[in-house]
Amino acid sequence: MPAVAGSPVESRGAASAPILKTELLTVRFGGLAALSGINFAIAHGAVHAIIGPNGAGKSTFFNCLTGVLRSTSGRIIFDGEDITGLPSNAISQRGVARSYQITNIMPNATALENVRIAAQSRRHAWNMISHHATLADINEKAEAALQSIGLLGKAEELASNLSHGEQRNLEIGIALATDPKLLCLDEPTAGMSQGETDETEALIERLAKDPAKNLTILIVEHDMQVVMGLADRITVLNYGAILAEGTPTEIQQNPKVLEVYLKT
Repeated sequence: MPAVAGSPVESRGAASAPILKTELLTVRFGGLAALSGINFAIAHGAVHAIIGPNGAGKSTFFNCLTGVLRSTSGRIIFDGEDITGLPSNAISQRGVARSYQITNIMPNATALENVRIAAQSRRHAWNMISHHATLADINEKAEAALQSIGLLGKAEELASNLSHGEQRNLEIGIALATDPKLLCLDEPTAGMSQGETDETEALIERLAKDPAKNLTILIVEHDMQVVMGLADRITVLNYGAILAEGTPTEIQQNPKVLEVYLKT
C-alpha cells in the first residue's frame, strides 16, 4: 500500500546519521560508465529503496557496495570506515549482508544447515576444547534466524523442497545469521505469487522494526507497491546517475520520475 506523507514509513530513520555513504562512486566498463559520480547515503535504521529502469545501474551499485565488483573511482564509507575495494568476505565481516536476485542457497542441505553455515562464518577460530559450546551457540543463532523468517518449523526440510517464496526468505535468513548491520536485498519478491509477496513484505517490515536486530535495510525492487509500502526514502537511478531521491510521496509526484520510470 503506498505510503502517505507524514506516515511512520516516511519518518523512520529520517534524522539518523548515515551508516553507509558513497562519494563520487564511478564504475566504467571500457568507455561505458555504468555508474557516474554517485553520492549516496542511507540513514542508520532506515529502509531505503533503489529503483530505476533496466540498465540503470542498480545491480552494479549493489555489487560495488558488497564487494562483488570494484569501483573505478570514488569511495564507499560504511560505519565510519572506508571499505572501498575490499573483497566481499571482508565487507561481510564488517556487517554487510546481501541476498541475490537469483536464489543463492544450497538445495541439498536442510534449511538449518544453510543458515548454520552462515552463522559459523562469523567464527574466526575453532578448537576441540571450545567446540561443543561453540556449536551450541551457532545452532542457537541459526534457529533464531529461522524463527525470524518463519521457517523454524521446516528446519530439517531440504532447501530444494521449500516453496519458491520460502527459498527466497531462507536466503534472508542466511543473511541474518551473519549478524549484519546493513541488510541488502536484491529483488526479494522476484518470481513470487501475490500471497508470497505480501508475506515477504510483512517479513521485511517486521525485521526493520525489530529493535533487537537494529537493522538498516537497502532494497532493490521492481514491485512499486512493495517499494512504496516499505521504504523511508527512495533513490531513482537512470543511466548510471541519480535521477531523483526523496520520500515515497515525493517520488510518486516527481515529474522526471513519472516520465522516465513510473510512466503515469
